[in-house]
Amino acid sequence: MTAHITQRELRNDSGEVLRAVENGATFVVTRNGSEVARLSPVRRRPFVTREELKRAAADLPPVDGAELRADLDAVVDQETLLGE
Repeated sequence: MTAHITQRELRNDSGEVLRAVENGATFVVTRNGSEVARLSPVRRRPFVTREELKRAAADLPPVDGAELRADLDAVVDQETLLGE
């Protein structure tokens, strides 16, 4: 459930409100009875170690640099990129 708080409540109790958000709460902030903002937790991205990344990439096919450049050249106008 989303709690509604006024702008004044947010200003006066910002520390308490932000602690609640850190713990998963979501608030809709109102001003003069109108909804103006939503405060919700930021999704944390999981940290991936270098070793985990290497294991995940181990089964990927190798990249052929010349083939990659040819593919890019086929779709990108180099003169536009260089501003000429």
